[in-house]
Amino acid sequence: MFEGLFQPMHLLFLAGIALLVFGPKKLPELGKGLGEGIRGFKAAMNGKDEPPAASKDQVDSQRSASPKQERKSEN
Repeated sequence: MFEGLFQPMHLLFLAGIALLVFGPKKLPELGKGLGEGIRGFKAAMNGKDEPPAASKDQVDSQRSASPKQERKSEN
């Protein structure tokens, strides 16, 4: 029933439709979210209770917010 499902032309067709629907700017974000979800699922299946590492955007925003908070506390 599913023997010819993942042929290269079918995958290219699906990738083209995804590009049309979501656009080139949104696809990397969707891929990143999907990858993080899969990693979290694998970690949960392996029994690791550690939270996933903070994403680069979260770390950058925390770093940029820290000096502002320090300046406010000095005044």
